[in-house]
Amino acid sequence: MQNARTMQNPVSRDGGIREREAARPLVQVLADTSDKLSGVRSILEEKFTVAGERLDADSRLAQVPSAIIIRAELRDVDNIVAIKKRAGKLAKARKRIFLLEHTSHVGISQAYALGATLVLPGAINRIKLLAALTDLADGASAPSAGAKQPDNAVETAATAIASMFMSVTLGQPLDVDGAKEAGRQIADRITQHGLSEWLTTVRRHHEGTYQHCLLVTGVAIDFGLSLGVGRADLERLYTAAMFHDIGKAQIPLAILDKPGRLDPDERAMIETHPAAGYDYLKDHEKISPEMLDAVRHHHEFLDGSGYPDGLCAENIGDIVRILTISDIFAALIEHRHYKPTMPRNEAYNILCGMSGKLEKALVGSFKQVALTR
Repeated sequence: MQNARTMQNPVSRDGGIREREAARPLVQVLADTSDKLSGVRSILEEKFTVAGERLDADSRLAQVPSAIIIRAELRDVDNIVAIKKRAGKLAKARKRIFLLEHTSHVGISQAYALGATLVLPGAINRIKLLAALTDLADGASAPSAGAKQPDNAVETAATAIASMFMSVTLGQPLDVDGAKEAGRQIADRITQHGLSEWLTTVRRHHEGTYQHCLLVTGVAIDFGLSLGVGRADLERLYTAAMFHDIGKAQIPLAILDKPGRLDPDERAMIETHPAAGYDYLKDHEKISPEMLDAVRHHHEFLDGSGYPDGLCAENIGDIVRILTISDIFAALIEHRHYKPTMPRNEAYNILCGMSGKLEKALVGSFKQVALTR
């Protein structure tokens, strides 16, 4: 007679799924220890058919799952190798969620490099994990093996941002061309589907600094499109947006993603990121002076109250002015698990209230981006 644990396992000897559970979405869980595996399974089994495997075991699952959840220590080279061996199957799942207990820029970057569509850092959170799978529970099915994924632009951009952060953290070469290509894909996506679809998708799949970079890039692109800028100027704008926060790679995630108000020392550290990004990029042959200007000065205000250089209006270029508005708006409408998402109309009203700091004509032009596009 089978024991209770075996009875709960939906994976049969031939890798199939029991008929009585076939109507529920299939979620595969991969973990580097049995305890981690059982912990995730216990959360998911009420709503999903769950197939669990240890990373150090041979892959047995024959079907394509709707989602794959990976809970493993990415500082362990053997775990990374095991995940890479499953790359083909990972790519076929619509969602690939990595649960990271030890959070760092390198860990999050590594997860995206391994194909994550969402990274949930910190202690495992039942509510956040189930929320990330909500559309599966509502009846969405797994895609066919050859189907084009709807979030390719998001994944490409997230991987590019992860690559940038990892390059800064580990002192590796920077892939400028990859970042520009990701920006181009975002521009194509927004041109075809609009800004609202991009914002919704990004907020569903990403947290913290990575979410912010993706939101800023999307908002800046749509702002540029609404202003009717040419192709060359749009490329400058999305490249500036992709790179604008690269200096944050040197700031601990505990400060970047802190829930609540920063203390003076933490605020001072945050304010080092524009200059840090500039210093990192200034000798790179593929980074133009315009991009360096945007990275260093996207927190400057027309009245001279910004940082790091306290520039006044005549010294702030057009790309920086557009990027600053996009950056502030994106920060206001970010989704954070510890606070409600601010409605877009409220965020726009805050921009309108920043009299003297932002260019009034540009804020006026931004209204349709903020509210209607």
